[in-house]
Amino acid sequence: MRPTSRRLLVAIAVLGVAIGVTLVKAIEAGDGVAPTVSWLTLVAWAFLAALLFVAARNTHQRIQVRRERVEASRAVFLLMIGKASAFVGALCTGVYAGFALSFLQAMGASGPRQRVVMAGIAAVISVLVVTAGLLLERACRIPEDPDETP
Repeated sequence: MRPTSRRLLVAIAVLGVAIGVTLVKAIEAGDGVAPTVSWLTLVAWAFLAALLFVAARNTHQRIQVRRERVEASRAVFLLMIGKASAFVGALCTGVYAGFALSFLQAMGASGPRQRVVMAGIAAVISVLVVTAGLLLERACRIPEDPDETP
């Protein structure tokens, strides 16, 4: 299995920006009001990022530092969690950034300003989810055996 491509993550984030901007325009075109990003969303994303960072650190310690054997199914599970988190985090980063960009031109009013700030914070936390997912993926790599000679 190959490491997650940074280019792919950037492409997913760009797709997310397009989705975020389009979603806001579609809601407002239908005389609706685009939703705001809540504090609960920020807390949930931050909690997920923290859990992923802890899992990455613990996995790194077990596999890379202490060189413990990890059950194959557990390693694959952690690897898939890391990859999925990176992909979902990249998409959400883009969507939140697109959401913030949609309200950027109306920053003078307090409502749009709050939407830009909250969506911007959510985008930053989503980047942390991507980072933690990539670190977890990297921690699952099997270390090379220094005793082996090619």
